[in-house]
Amino acid sequence: MTAVAGAAAIRLPGGVDPRALENHLGGAAAANYRRFELDLVSPYCGRRILEVGSGLGEFAAGLRGYDHLTVSDTNTFCLQTLRDRFAGRVDVDVVALDVAGFAAGCEAGVEAGGRVVPVDTLIMMNVLEHVDDDVAALRRLGSLVSPGGRVVLWVPAYPALYGEFDRMVGHFRRYTPATLRARVHSAGLRVERLGPVNLLGGIAWWAAVRCAGQRSADPRLVGVYDRIVVPTTRFIERWTKVPFGQSLLCVAALPTA
Repeated sequence: MTAVAGAAAIRLPGGVDPRALENHLGGAAAANYRRFELDLVSPYCGRRILEVGSGLGEFAAGLRGYDHLTVSDTNTFCLQTLRDRFAGRVDVDVVALDVAGFAAGCEAGVEAGGRVVPVDTLIMMNVLEHVDDDVAALRRLGSLVSPGGRVVLWVPAYPALYGEFDRMVGHFRRYTPATLRARVHSAGLRVERLGPVNLLGGIAWWAAVRCAGQRSADPRLVGVYDRIVVPTTRFIERWTKVPFGQSLLCVAALPTA
């Protein structure tokens, strides 16, 4: 439901592709959802973090406890917003990183301050689904992570939920646990955790996007979703493993040797 939240919250500058702003979704308009993401991802983060596809920096701004953070994007508006947002922060670098180009062998954008950024955690929040060759992207991006480090993926789940919004923002696919596991293994990573999250969000997504064909959001519904649905699904998922959800969370490790 993040995507629906952001569409209501953002007024796009002229000429900015809405796909470039997808990771802003669930920001100020859906603070509970963003906290939900952060609480699930943060336990797997090390001291040196690279977030790929940071958008306007909503997720990155909530990260805590690191020594160094690198945020990245390829859109010029997003990059300038990231530079403004983290201006004066010696513990944060902003770099241009084209995931598709990097997957194809282009090295541009992976350096900060004249050096390749060494990280122990690489995070991709709703990014991998935008890349045609996702296995190559994971394999190449994994080369930026120290042995034994982690790659944390948050991706849209289940092809049955694929709707007009997915097409509009350039999603190549939605994943099942089996298809994501296969791609992660093919990239040479070892899965530590993989499963659906946001059960009630998946049901709401089905109703809004698949059944009603919704492409944007009513801000009033976003508020209701964030105030009521997100806390309820968090309570449910705190006590039980859910069989379905709007998204998949995958934590994968690089081999130590």
